Amino acid sequence: MADQSHDDPNAPDIAATAGQGQVEKFQDPGLPPHRPRRADKDSRAAKRAERQVAILFAISMIGTLLFFVGYFAIPLPTAISTLRLQNLLLGMGTAFAMLGIGVGIVHWAKTLMPDHEVAEERHEVRTEEDRRDAEQIMGQVLDESGIKRRPLIRNTLIAAGALAILPAIGIFRDLSKNLDPKVLGQTLWKEGTRLARDPEGTPIKASDVTFGAIFHVVPEGLNELSVGRLVEKAKSVVLLVRLDPADLHPSPGREDWAYNGIVAYSKICTHVGCPVALYEQHTHHLLCPCHQSTFDVTHQCEVIFGPAFRPLPQLPITVNSEGYLVARSDFHEPVGPSFWERALLESGG
Repeated sequence: MADQSHDDPNAPDIAATAGQGQVEKFQDPGLPPHRPRRADKDSRAAKRAERQVAILFAISMIGTLLFFVGYFAIPLPTAISTLRLQNLLLGMGTAFAMLGIGVGIVHWAKTLMPDHEVAEERHEVRTEEDRRDAEQIMGQVLDESGIKRRPLIRNTLIAAGALAILPAIGIFRDLSKNLDPKVLGQTLWKEGTRLARDPEGTPIKASDVTFGAIFHVVPEGLNELSVGRLVEKAKSVVLLVRLDPADLHPSPGREDWAYNGIVAYSKICTHVGCPVALYEQHTHHLLCPCHQSTFDVTHQCEVIFGPAFRPLPQLPITVNSEGYLVARSDFHEPVGPSFWERALLESGG
């Protein structure tokens, strides 16, 4: 069929269509008009916003002081209720200290600092000129922020910032080498101490431990402690598991650390001290829920996966004349994660 487009009077003009298809260059519309804020027009509103920023910085200071109360005024927790109160004060203090500064700075910028939009062409980078420009910009920022003209905001910000870093100093103070590292390497376990269920505190007989079962264990008598019970429990808590004795692979010198396939290992992960509480019965693996470190019970809880570096310490156990499971001794190595003087403890220094 012949092309009839040239004879059709209604056919579109190709040249016109091509001209319409050309991209036109739009002019820069410029920046939108600036809308002044209430604080820009009303000095009383500006003064009110300044007081609000200062109050937020004061809230930050109160939060820091609240942290100090929880950290220094409350003694080392000996009960769950005291521990909860301390954690509440520490958490709320830190939250208010950081939130007060953050919200205060944002409110300051939103209400008092200039909010004009500025556009400028890019220029070539020249070192000396950039230095001068940077100095000029910094001076302009200080002027526009009003920090020189608003001493109330400046002084409360300085005070809040200075106080906010003090909790970190207090925490790092506790890393002092003046602390006796041997405290971290001694637990309540000793020869003849019966293994007891956690939290009931009832002793465990070997006949109570069935294959595949897992017991959370503490030293008998732990619940009767009036001082330092939580600290001692954090170091002494143990997991008790029973396997087929043929599945165990003890190293030389550890052949008598288990009893009829019953083994006991520290519950405290050697990575950062989380409780290792998940047991896979079919694979005989212990799993730390915090960072997924995995320990093989059949090979003395050696690490087979995850960030933990050392196996879980094993507690040597046996049975007494009444059939109760008892400890042969304390752990032969410090429990928990590594710390700066572990080598001293392991060497007996």
